Amino acid sequence: MKFVDEASIQVIAGDGGNGCLSFRREKYIERGGPDGGDGGDGGSVFLIGDEALNTLVDFRFQPRYRAAKGEHGKGSDCTGASGSDHYIRVPVGTSVFDDETQEFLGDINSEEDRMCVAVGGQHGLGNVRFKSSTNRAPRKTTPGTRGQTRDLRLELKLIADVGLLGMPNAGKSTLVGAVSAARPKVADYPFTTLIPSLGVVSVSDHQSFVIADIPGLIEGAADGAGLGVQFLKHLSRTRILLHLLDINPVDGTNPIENFRVIENELKKYSDAIANKERWLVFTKSDLEPEGELEMRVQEVCEAIQYEGPTFVISAVAHYGTGELIHAVLQHLESLKDEKDTDDAQATIRDQVHQFSLSKRFERKVRREKLDYDEVEVHFQP
Repeated sequence: MKFVDEASIQVIAGDGGNGCLSFRREKYIERGGPDGGDGGDGGSVFLIGDEALNTLVDFRFQPRYRAAKGEHGKGSDCTGASGSDHYIRVPVGTSVFDDETQEFLGDINSEEDRMCVAVGGQHGLGNVRFKSSTNRAPRKTTPGTRGQTRDLRLELKLIADVGLLGMPNAGKSTLVGAVSAARPKVADYPFTTLIPSLGVVSVSDHQSFVIADIPGLIEGAADGAGLGVQFLKHLSRTRILLHLLDINPVDGTNPIENFRVIENELKKYSDAIANKERWLVFTKSDLEPEGELEMRVQEVCEAIQYEGPTFVISAVAHYGTGELIHAVLQHLESLKDEKDTDDAQATIRDQVHQFSLSKRFERKVRREKLDYDEVEVHFQP
């Protein structure tokens, strides 16, 4: 199934039913009076979380959703039936925005979490509602109101405890495969990871955490180079980031420069994500001579002025991975009672959404600049 993490949809709530204008007509009953009933309420549109879903691809093929209308009122003081609500299942971790006003409407964070995104119209009143001692034959009714119509922007952000960062071929997928049951694609060429993937790391019978692997970043990713930075949004909900750095890249690049490239691309995308707690993990240590390994690690840390936790691993040889996952679990346990403030989450959400909007605007401008009148078409019989 194709992985899609952004989608635009239109939701249309049902209109309310009109009130009925009717008078009682029965044999032997003179001037029976008004008996027009009220209309029914229109159905509303709800989003509901579903853990079985992990992509928004279905919304690319069905972008419009409509709830049922309320029935009109009837004679004999019969009220019209209300329209049924429409429920749209979305993956857990979906953020919802109004695509016209860019207003943030809310997050779907858990299974069966519900959010009303379009309110149904109110019912109209029948003429029986307007009878009185001075107006015994009212001919007044009210129509039902229109249901709400909204254009929504859905953004899926995978829910994980730990996120992996790094250049292509830094060993992110290899690490996920070594510490979890996930089996991401691993190969000796760049960009083997094309979509984000999740792995559950089981440390013991009742202790585990979720790790997220995203495609590698290269210089200029914020401007669209490589696979861009579109998948960085999936790191916004993580508690800690692991920056994987190849200690001796086979392509001859400098690990110090590689670290700074990732640092710059993160800051261009979101300062809030760049300021998340980040640990440095040196990978592929089995390819480095033992006598030079410690000196090389110290040299890199001094050059980038890094003073946080440092780990040296080899995912292929399973060297240092156990120490890493135990340290991560202990740190997550210490953060269990600490929740991100609403302001911090809002800052990340707004920065991620604004970056997405700016890229959409740039694409729109490029499309509008295309002048098809300048294209010469030559026809040869």
